[in-house]
Amino acid sequence: MQATIVEAVNDALHTEMAADDDVVVFGEDVAASGGVFRATDELLEEFGGDRVVDTPLSEIAIVGAATGLAMYGYRPVAEIQFSGFLPPAFDQLVTNASRVRWRTRGALTAPMVVRMPYGAGVRALEHHSESMEGAYAHIPGLKVVAPSTPHDTKGLLLASIRDPDPVLFMEPKRIYRSFREEVPEEDYEVPLGEATVRREGSDVTVVSWGSMMPPTLEAADEADADVEVVDLRTISPMDAETVVESVKKTGRAVVVHEGPRSHGVGGDIVARINDEALMYLEAPVERVTGFDTPVPLLSMEDYYFPHPPRILDAIEDAMSV
Repeated sequence: MQATIVEAVNDALHTEMAADDDVVVFGEDVAASGGVFRATDELLEEFGGDRVVDTPLSEIAIVGAATGLAMYGYRPVAEIQFSGFLPPAFDQLVTNASRVRWRTRGALTAPMVVRMPYGAGVRALEHHSESMEGAYAHIPGLKVVAPSTPHDTKGLLLASIRDPDPVLFMEPKRIYRSFREEVPEEDYEVPLGEATVRREGSDVTVVSWGSMMPPTLEAADEADADVEVVDLRTISPMDAETVVESVKKTGRAVVVHEGPRSHGVGGDIVARINDEALMYLEAPVERVTGFDTPVPLLSMEDYYFPHPPRILDAIEDAMSV
């Protein structure tokens, strides 16, 4: 079937709830209204109110309940309406969910998924526009996933629900409905922790993920160079091997992400390239990122996140050395 990213989310939830009675979905407005972006549409009608539940407006309670249910044998999939509302539940992720396996010496795990739309570009308020994968990837024991295509979205979400440990599933809402592609109706997984080469090239490697993949591919198509594009897909654990092997081939690299520049995922990627491919580099690694500010409101939003011209400039800088 041809599906958008948000339709792929919905299809994955229908698929896994039909296959596993222990999968439960809950969050603010996910049941009767089908979610703020309709990602949980028709789940209530198909699976009933015992498995699809509207919660009070309390993110810390939502993630805390998911942690308890997961330890008790369920497979909870909790929705946070916007990523900017997850920080109140940060304590539950850091202190409890991510540490269950470690704290119990492996006797218990917390197989749970927290889904949330992230990123700017939809003219929302700043608490609806963050791209904070760097903060969450810093938590040991928590996997962080950010798909960029409908096909990967379904496969990665199914893999996340079946994972034995907690997964934060960051959905790029700016491209929720921007394009369709073929998504198999049958059950399949895209393995967590594996990047993919989205575009083959030989001159320079550009690494990105999630909502930044379309502008990255657009810039790659316009560049006066043979650009290889690596889509991380999983931020943590990171598939550094695919990145490093690509850089060894091209000798140049650019990292593109929407979140703030300082202390972000891009800095970690640069460090890993320096650790394992320094002698292959023909030029310093370039970074194209958001800025060290909150996401600006409405009229200034387009200046915040990387656009193809900014990415193209970084590619040209890398090629100029």
